[in-house]
Amino acid sequence: MNEKRTTGRATGAGSGHGPDGAHGPCDEDPGAVGRRVQRLRSARGLTQRQLAEPSYTPAYVSTLEAGRVRPSEAAVRHLADRLGVTYEELATGRPAHLATDLRLKLVEAQRTLATGAAEDAAAAYTRLLAEAERHGLDSERAAALLGLGQCALETGDLPMARGHFEAAERLLADAPLPRRAPAVRGRAVAHLLAGELRYACYLLESAIDELNTSGLQDPGALLLLYTAAIAPYMDMGAHARAAQAGELALALAPQVSDPELVAGLHRSVARTLIAAGRTTEADASLAKAAEIYQQLQIRTELAHCHWMRGYVHAQDGDLSGAETELCAARDMLASKRAALYTAQVEVELADVLRRRGKADQARELLHRLLGELHPERGSVHAAGAHRLLGLIHEDQGDLDSAEEHYVTALALLERAGAAGDLADICRLLGDLLRRQGRTEAAMDAYRTGLGHRASPGSTTLGPAPVRPPTA
Repeated sequence: MNEKRTTGRATGAGSGHGPDGAHGPCDEDPGAVGRRVQRLRSARGLTQRQLAEPSYTPAYVSTLEAGRVRPSEAAVRHLADRLGVTYEELATGRPAHLATDLRLKLVEAQRTLATGAAEDAAAAYTRLLAEAERHGLDSERAAALLGLGQCALETGDLPMARGHFEAAERLLADAPLPRRAPAVRGRAVAHLLAGELRYACYLLESAIDELNTSGLQDPGALLLLYTAAIAPYMDMGAHARAAQAGELALALAPQVSDPELVAGLHRSVARTLIAAGRTTEADASLAKAAEIYQQLQIRTELAHCHWMRGYVHAQDGDLSGAETELCAARDMLASKRAALYTAQVEVELADVLRRRGKADQARELLHRLLGELHPERGSVHAAGAHRLLGLIHEDQGDLDSAEEHYVTALALLERAGAAGDLADICRLLGDLLRRQGRTEAAMDAYRTGLGHRASPGSTTLGPAPVRPPTA
């Protein structure tokens, strides 16, 4: 039997960066500005003449306070200076430095999330979202929604994650695509984790093409999107396209100053190297990513690096080293209640336990995991769990149970469109049926597998994304 077929999918949520655009100061109706002027003038005991001179007339201030004129930027700056408030406070009614303070708090929430404390971070983002909504700060609202989306990915609430990312995209609908890229990427990851591989690819490829053809090239946004595309490509069996995405992202890396984006690139590229049998290079790439995550104290992403390094050790036959790395990843994720990622790591761990002769321990672990993994929540890993249970039952001579698990895995993989794994499960099912003398059924299984192997995604996804002109 082929022992190399495990999932090896430390897809990771990564972290997107919130928008920080500026706000137009006099976006509301002139009556609101006039009312603020009147309230502040009265509180300070100033007459309209004292407020207006020397640049304006009392009549102008009267007209403004009555809401019959929209003040110019120069007028607002003059009046703010005379009233002793900031330009932004008079123009918008927001307390001075509110947006700056909110952005600092958003950074703190992001740091909390980086430690793996997703629930604490979600509480902080929720408070900040409410504050930003109260003061009409759309850019900060979008940043808080992105943070809440990341938190929901960590805790495995995929519908909630999609909702937050979609809301962020709506708020940024008029913003340039580079600012919307983290929301697009978040949505794609949520769909990927739900087993909707083709739609995840569609979202990412559409955004990549728009960036590359519209003149809005942004190395950071492109690197984020190319890196995110690697996981669904790999799961669909489109290894050549995944390798191309990795190469294009690596070419962009020298233009990107964000170390977290670069670390995510190295972690994702490791998957393409593993698929090509270049495990030494994959391990080196993961070591680079782990070093950056350690420096940045991003605990969840560091756990994903342990996860992938465990897979590398398993591919090289170092099962003891694989178990150590996977247990480290599992413990780090479980301690922070990252339930979905924890379950996915444990599928890999169960395969290592099986290969180490601990079949009963592996079976017990897998049955528990299947209560947490289902078609709408980790379908590809759920299929991996059924595949492993099939192998365990087949080794123990329980062929009926083995067949049942293989068929369930096949249905999950067909729904997700995971072509590479589909071909493998069809081979296992065909071999089982053939050994039972059920030749026609075995041939059907083999033909199904060959059909998926012949079109592993690259032919059914449409043309590959456009290359960046500068790559």
